[in-house]
Amino acid sequence: MSKIRFQALAQTLNRKPVKVVEDSRRSDLFGENVFNESTMRQYLTKDAFEGVMNAIDHGTKIDRKIADQVSSAMKEWALSKGVTHYTHWFQPLTGATAEKHDAFFETIGGGMAIEKFGGSQLVQQEPDASSFPNGGIRNTFEARGYTAWDPTSPAFIYGTTLSIPTIFVSYTGEALDNKTPLLRALQAVDSAATAVCKYFDKNVKKVTSSLGWEQEYFLIDKALADSRPDITLTGRTLLGHSSAKGQQLDDHYFGSIPSRALNFMRDLETECMLLGIPVKTRHNEVAPNQFELAPIYEESNLAVDHNSLLMDLMGKIASRHHFKVLLHEKPFSGINGSGKHNNWSLSTNTGVNLLAPGKTPMSNLQFLTFFINTIKAVNDYEELLRAVIASASNDHRLGANEAPPAIISVFIGAQLTKVLAELEGVTNGKLSPQEKTDLKLNVVGKIPDVLLDNTDRNRTSPFAFTGNKFEFRAVGSTANCAKPMKVLNTIVAKQLKEFKIEVDALIKTKDLKKDEAIFNVLREYIKASKKILFEGNGYGSAWEKEAKKRGLSNNKTTPEALKAKISKKSIALFEEMNVMSEIETRARYEIEMEEYIMRIQIEARVLGDIAGNHVVPTAVRYQNLLIKNVTGLKDIFGKDFEKLAGDQIQLIKQISAHIEAIHTKIDKMINARKKANKIENVETKAEAYCFKVKPYFDEIRYHCDKLELMVDDSLWPLTKYRELLFSR
Repeated sequence: MSKIRFQALAQTLNRKPVKVVEDSRRSDLFGENVFNESTMRQYLTKDAFEGVMNAIDHGTKIDRKIADQVSSAMKEWALSKGVTHYTHWFQPLTGATAEKHDAFFETIGGGMAIEKFGGSQLVQQEPDASSFPNGGIRNTFEARGYTAWDPTSPAFIYGTTLSIPTIFVSYTGEALDNKTPLLRALQAVDSAATAVCKYFDKNVKKVTSSLGWEQEYFLIDKALADSRPDITLTGRTLLGHSSAKGQQLDDHYFGSIPSRALNFMRDLETECMLLGIPVKTRHNEVAPNQFELAPIYEESNLAVDHNSLLMDLMGKIASRHHFKVLLHEKPFSGINGSGKHNNWSLSTNTGVNLLAPGKTPMSNLQFLTFFINTIKAVNDYEELLRAVIASASNDHRLGANEAPPAIISVFIGAQLTKVLAELEGVTNGKLSPQEKTDLKLNVVGKIPDVLLDNTDRNRTSPFAFTGNKFEFRAVGSTANCAKPMKVLNTIVAKQLKEFKIEVDALIKTKDLKKDEAIFNVLREYIKASKKILFEGNGYGSAWEKEAKKRGLSNNKTTPEALKAKISKKSIALFEEMNVMSEIETRARYEIEMEEYIMRIQIEARVLGDIAGNHVVPTAVRYQNLLIKNVTGLKDIFGKDFEKLAGDQIQLIKQISAHIEAIHTKIDKMINARKKANKIENVETKAEAYCFKVKPYFDEIRYHCDKLELMVDDSLWPLTKYRELLFSR
């Protein structure tokens, strides 16, 4: 056994659990380190408080006088909690979060100093932005980028730093982050949905998009994870033979949580409570050492910030417990990977969930309106929805009989399918009195009862209705939720906008009553959206054939999928809804293509290093031991040695064949990578890495994994799957 592997296993066996004692009610801890509404009421003047709340609720601007008052109050609150620094916390297009810390400390001359934090520091900062991805928006030497305070997401304290959630834009105003387009999309869906809501309730002034994410992850002993160069550098295992026992028995799923993992979870949840992240659910997932946590639903912008913050927290807190958190979508071959289901709905300021039926036919018609418009939006932009979840890591998971396929479809259940079929039969134009009665009593009126029985879920569906929300199941575990939420809210906003135009036109030109016009438009949407509805097994090959007949896209790789982001249709959508300009859209395409290239490039280099410098030398060493033994048998038994050493000779030959294959495949992979690196066009380069370089990964892995089964376990240099997945 290699020294590194031996030391890692020894550390794991000698671990003393880090005990976590919860001595406070979670409700008492919740939001303690957040400058939330409750804290603002204590520290702000009435004018300042109203100014911030108007900005949050109505999007009004905060003037300099109010900003100074808020910054002063925020500083006093932070100092009372031992804070020394502040930072503008933002989400650049790296997929991670970013922060630059500045001290409150300022000198004032005469050897004196004060704690200073003014409105200008709160509202705006200018970090050096030259090294953040920009997709050609600006030149490298033009380093200016600005972070601007987002009052809709409250400031929080972690450690000794006050973190202020912000947007991040270039000197010329283009968004350089994930948050800015999301905020624009949320504004678009608010405007469009509020206008439609007024058909049903004139008191609706605002519609809010809500999100409930479900974060899946693996917990691996830190020493064991650090002993694997592939996990350290790529977040996943690039080789390694499956353990004899994996997830076949389903004994881990919802099982008793191991005490060491539970202590980590308690610690994490305590930190989440202090930061106002409303985590509620925790459980074992399907694969060994795989877990999930989920919060109470929140407004989408805040939920996105909380998930980004959580992913940062998980790594820090895991270190306290000698764990490493793996968020990669597919860290281990042969067992389930990790996703991040995005549960989405819309709610009014009057407290109504627009994707839940009510107690009256009119409220149920409102539900149908938003339900069918969402389906129509997904139908029209299914390729864009596929593009927004595309990444090098999520490619391993989609369509792998553990997650939804790369084909986007909508599952609504048999009962709601029947409801839509009945609505499809509505008369074109004015409804007869009998039709109105039948619709209200027998179709619309029975929807609540239908949903009570419609509790089944199709885990093979990428986009499923689950009672009072839609669940976007294909989102990857490493993803920033801002990306899928930006697209989903934008396409629904666009669809609702078109819906209102069509309904108003029927009322005006066809002299139809409001509910008649709504039924007529919904009927046409049902007809137009049939291809996206699918109730069957999304894992089966039959669905691929059926989806092709229906005209649905099946973009299995990231380079194929991302092209939808820069289609004329997508660019027009984002521009019309004021979510992103064409420059911003194309920049994101360039950045994500480049990221794909770099991730495959890094994995290729790491795999070549491990296979060539770890696996092959170990195999040669073991082969030499076999040769020495065979030679000894020959010296003792003479020509009869072949009968005794036949199996060993055969093993020597097999090892030689695998070593030769590894060398050959590595050389071919390196040559393919060199050719790809010479390509200047980012799209062509990404395709070269996808189709010319990446295929060698599985071929090299096959031979390495075969050698793992042949070579003496005491010599094998890499920590094995059974050790990574079943250490407690």
